[in-house]
Amino acid sequence: MWTIAGRELRSLFLSPLAWAILAAVQVILGLFFRDMLLYFIRPDVQASLANVPNAPGLTVIVASDLFGSLGIVLLLMTPLLTMRLVSEERRNKTLPLLLSAPMSMTSIVLGKFLGLMGFFLIMLMIVMLMPLSLLLGGSLDWGHLGSCLLGITLLLGVLTALGLYISTLTTHPTVAAISTFAAFLSGRCQLSPDLPC
Repeated sequence: MWTIAGRELRSLFLSPLAWAILAAVQVILGLFFRDMLLYFIRPDVQASLANVPNAPGLTVIVASDLFGSLGIVLLLMTPLLTMRLVSEERRNKTLPLLLSAPMSMTSIVLGKFLGLMGFFLIMLMIVMLMPLSLLLGGSLDWGHLGSCLLGITLLLGVLTALGLYISTLTTHPTVAAISTFAAFLSGRCQLSPDLPC
């Protein structure tokens, strides 16, 4: 299982797609983070927060919104990474070779899942540098930040598992990506019925 996870993680970092996704996520979230920070330090916002008892602080206004934006970005980016997990093995005719290896099917699936989750956790550690940079000029609510981190990690696990499952159903990575995105979108619409879906 750990051998397959390591192989998946190495293959991701050898792929230009993974580096492009990593860079795009950092740029998009960096822009969101800057905009939220500029909103928080506006004098009218600070004046209105000063008049509210138990007003939300820096962590709630900036860091929570950053993780909310990350969740939406992950809905778009995860299908691009999960699409190739099994469908590419089937398309390249390497799946029978993988299945004939002396390991169980569970080890193969868990290895692929853990390899991609390792990539996402590395991406999450890089994203965490943004809220941690707020310590240079303020303080953070560690409980709130920890709950945001836990929530986004669980979301990543669900998105990765669903993308891996859909990748096993087809031989074409593009079909897997589109189907995964459709599944994510339909799940988002069911969870938020007020959205125009």
